[in-house]
This record gives sequence, structure tokens and C-alpha cells, in this order.
Amino acid sequence: MKVAVDQDKCVGSGQCVLAADDVFDQRDEDGIVTLLDADPPAQRLADVRHAAVVCPALAITVEE
Repeated sequence: MKVAVDQDKCVGSGQCVLAADDVFDQRDEDGIVTLLDADPPAQRLADVRHAAVVCPALAITVEE
């Protein structure tokens, strides 16, 4: 699985961090998403997919 984020789209809602805090984080200064693991293990797929679905800005893409 490959994960990508578009920081220009991100609105800093933090839903991704709640869904998969070992894959996503937020910058302290503005809350914009940062990607901690662009190639997370397969057992994290459900949580990463959920993060992409709940992102209000659709800033997360998941390639399987």
C-alpha cells in the first residue's frame, strides 16, 4: 500500500490522526497533515482507508 497526502488541500481537521496516528500527524504551527509512513503495513489498511474517507478535504490517497 502507498499513501500520499496533499498538504495544499488539507484543512487541519485531524481526522486522519484519530484514525491512524502511526501513519499521520499534524504540524504544530498550523495543523496541516504530515505523513509519517508512506508505506504502512498491510494490517493498517483498514485504518488508513478510513482516514482517507473521513478526510473532509479529500487530501489523502491510498494506492493498494
